[in-house]
Amino acid sequence: MSAGAGVNSIKPSMGEKVFTVINYCVFILIGITTLVPFINLLAKSLSSEEAVVSGRVGLFPVGIQFETYKYVLQDSLFLTSLKTSVLLTVIGTGLSLIMTTMTAYPLSKIRLRGRKWLLLMFVFTMLFSGGLIPTYLLMHNLNLVNTLPVLFLPAMVNVFNMLIIKNYFEGLPDSLEESGKLDGAGNIRILIHIMLPLSLPVLATIALFFAVAFWNDYFAAMIYITDPELKPLQLYLKELIVSSSGDFLKNNVDLAINRTPQSIQASSILLATIPILLVYPFLQKYFVKGVLVGSVKG
Repeated sequence: MSAGAGVNSIKPSMGEKVFTVINYCVFILIGITTLVPFINLLAKSLSSEEAVVSGRVGLFPVGIQFETYKYVLQDSLFLTSLKTSVLLTVIGTGLSLIMTTMTAYPLSKIRLRGRKWLLLMFVFTMLFSGGLIPTYLLMHNLNLVNTLPVLFLPAMVNVFNMLIIKNYFEGLPDSLEESGKLDGAGNIRILIHIMLPLSLPVLATIALFFAVAFWNDYFAAMIYITDPELKPLQLYLKELIVSSSGDFLKNNVDLAINRTPQSIQASSILLATIPILLVYPFLQKYFVKGVLVGSVKG
């Protein structure tokens, strides 16, 4: 028997088996804990009005109906908010990724003059900010209040994400840049044609970070947006959840007959999670590699 076969045939000890079983139990428990709220929302969204009002809905729907989804998908405010969130996420993620990458690339070069102080300035902004009121006054003076750009311009360069991309660039061989310069390529061409294709894992990871942040953000819209046509989906959901039953149903009397605010809220929340969930399968293969490589220098 070869040495390799002997190593592979070693049986795990009793302690290792117990540890593995405990790990599986813990992970299964965590998974169930995270899934239960979504399952309950799904059950409420599909249950009849009587079952929801009486509190008989748990993990399974009672008196299945699809009227709540039909109502939500026909609600003009929901559709407008969904459109705003999609535009915000796409535009914000694209511009933020471009600006963050263009900031990270020069800072990854040791030969950059004042590199240490520039990095210190960026890190300083992670610890201290101007505050909410000065930031609002700045946006107001720039005439950005009640506009879509106010929701993504202040967050276009995230220092944490920038440092991850910078560390990834520092891990790439210097010979790649040198070979590009020998062929007559400039810094921009080297970045676009050499560095970016090799950085797809970290770029996909950071793009996912930005997309989730823009999609889930409601606080910026709550501060800067009062126009109903510009409210993103998360702010719509927030106002939907905190509103009273009377306020929620006052514009549609027929709703009180066939649907409840709880079922409408559940349907809206579930529909709001679908678009961002569809992004994960396309970026999942890059996610772990991008975070691990970009988080460690060298």
